Amino acid sequence: MTDLNGSSGAGSHDGAVAPGDRLAAYPAQEPLSPLGEAYSQKVLALGAAVQGREVQYGSDPQQCLTVFSPADPNGVVFVVFHGGGWTNGYKEWMYLLAPAFNARGVTLVSATYRLAPRHIFPAGFEDCADAVAWAHRMLMPSLGPAGRLFVGGHSAGGHYAALLAVTDDWRAARDLPVDLLDGCVPISGTYWFGEGSGLAMRPRFLGTDPATDGRASPLLRLSAHCTPAFFLSYGDRDFPHLIRQAKEMTAALEAASVPVHVEVMEDCDHFEAGIACGDQSRPWFAKLVAWMSATPSTTNSSARPR
Repeated sequence: MTDLNGSSGAGSHDGAVAPGDRLAAYPAQEPLSPLGEAYSQKVLALGAAVQGREVQYGSDPQQCLTVFSPADPNGVVFVVFHGGGWTNGYKEWMYLLAPAFNARGVTLVSATYRLAPRHIFPAGFEDCADAVAWAHRMLMPSLGPAGRLFVGGHSAGGHYAALLAVTDDWRAARDLPVDLLDGCVPISGTYWFGEGSGLAMRPRFLGTDPATDGRASPLLRLSAHCTPAFFLSYGDRDFPHLIRQAKEMTAALEAASVPVHVEVMEDCDHFEAGIACGDQSRPWFAKLVAWMSATPSTTNSSARPR
């Protein structure tokens, strides 16, 4: 998205912290566009009353996550990453998802990551990988054979989720099983960078090396052997280049024989798609939860955790 202008477990600590207190602890971010500011205020208000368990998975203030545990867990853990054009955003933006998913038995983990321009690729991606590794090691063991781990996100977070899903070098680096992910749920994500991608400008999180475009592009790095099923979504009034990229990513997944379900979110622009994810009354939510329940675990219990 372009408009919204550590090792796992390291230094971790738990606690309940109000969203407003957490925001004050983060490094200052660049001013948002008017649309971005309106989105930020909306999602923060929707999630203001939601409380979870805070975990610091690294030493940087942005290397943190919040766990929202349901009263009756169904074995599904869903790690989500916020958007913000790779330069802005907070995990608190995704808190609005917690009540809906917890009500269906899903454990939600909302994670944040280091941002540009202070941190360029792959810093934020490595943070997302560490957050998933933490969830795998700290949450999955108690769920047993029924446990399933999904990763997703909105906008820039959808990009990071997709890149995690289609690559395996980060798994090997953390001694994780290649098949630890059971599914990927990118919403309005970016799937490739470079000339012809449709982005108005080259995102600053890519740095100055042109070769980074390919390394950061899920479409160009898709490895079928490690890629789980996709539930790929975008708004029907989303940014045109993101709609085109979503269709290109879908075609690439299908060509690689990776199961992919596409859901176009009705009456949603880019920002509304992110808000709609927490709305239980929308068809998207019911379809995603059903898809998660029907998706078989890719990892048998003997392989969890490592």
